[in-house]
Amino acid sequence: MRGIFTVQMLKKMEEQAGAPIYQWADMVAGTSTGAIIAGLISSGKSAVEIEDLYIKLVSRVFTSRGMLASRFMNPPAFDKKNYRKLLKEIVGDKTLKDCNAQTGLDMMYTSKDMAAGEEAFFTCFNVNGKIEGTYQNILLRAAMEATMSAPTYFAPFERFVDGGTTTFNNPVAAAVLEALTYNGKNKYQKEKLVVFSFGTATVLRFVDPQKTSNPKGLDTAFWLNYVMAEVSKDASEMQVDMLRSGLLPGIDFRRYQLSLDTRAVQQLPDLNIDHVPHVEADWLHQLTDKDLGDIDMADVSKFSLMKTLGEAMAQYICPPDEADKPMDQRRGNWFQRDMIDPVTKRGALVTAHGNVEANKSHLGNKEWVDDLPTS
Repeated sequence: MRGIFTVQMLKKMEEQAGAPIYQWADMVAGTSTGAIIAGLISSGKSAVEIEDLYIKLVSRVFTSRGMLASRFMNPPAFDKKNYRKLLKEIVGDKTLKDCNAQTGLDMMYTSKDMAAGEEAFFTCFNVNGKIEGTYQNILLRAAMEATMSAPTYFAPFERFVDGGTTTFNNPVAAAVLEALTYNGKNKYQKEKLVVFSFGTATVLRFVDPQKTSNPKGLDTAFWLNYVMAEVSKDASEMQVDMLRSGLLPGIDFRRYQLSLDTRAVQQLPDLNIDHVPHVEADWLHQLTDKDLGDIDMADVSKFSLMKTLGEAMAQYICPPDEADKPMDQRRGNWFQRDMIDPVTKRGALVTAHGNVEANKSHLGNKEWVDDLPTS
């Protein structure tokens, strides 16, 4: 559901480029909803077409298995029958190799192979006329179902589950390595590589230290949600930090991500959201941290809110009042560079906070350590 946020940035990028992504990019990669977007790009769809598909289909993807279906007591919560049917209608029986021949795009989609106990990379590369990739002849729609089969939400795709269960929920580092050292090693050069990385907006879950041992609600539900979300978020940020660190010198890396909290959203243009159901605010800047605090990937009631947040993000990157100015006079990002805070070295719209001084004081205090409960 949150992929609609990303699509708004891709629409703006295509508008600036004057052509759909599949006509000028060399490679696409994605996980889960990102792989759905990347797969549609590799099959020759523009961002506008992808947006139309998301708007028409998102509510039909989350088809309940019945009244007794539950993520926690009787998983999975949803049936993929509509998703599989719609994918077949949209991309047919094209293989990765077929898509590569059609658009010229190299590609990589991630999943988790439960039987092998490892991540799976579905790849297809054209290197000097030779097609590379172990999975080049698989159906694109098979890869697109494997990568989105999130545990408790959807049944596994035989042995495969959502790539977000691995460290490659954000596949950008794996994609760079695949291009430079594996299938694409005789094609791509890091000094010539421009890497665009798009998030789907992230929730930073701050838990009161006094409540960690007894969280609100059902403990099992809290920890399942917390671990699934935090592990993938931390893995994503680690890959971003690695590419920003200069560990692979010469790469032009550009990351675009937003934290779903008021501190970040207040920096975006204040767009109208009076059309969004189940939210009392009429404008983005009126949203509270509670409104933004946990927008689940299956919460289709927040679809229009995520779309508007994506539109605001696109305007933040490309301010409309600068559109007629020469590029050297524009203050906005305009997809020309990494969107990073020069002081924190983190994403300009990715917030984080912590009380380091209190932590140092507590963890160095033997009485405090000894008095903490053990169960």
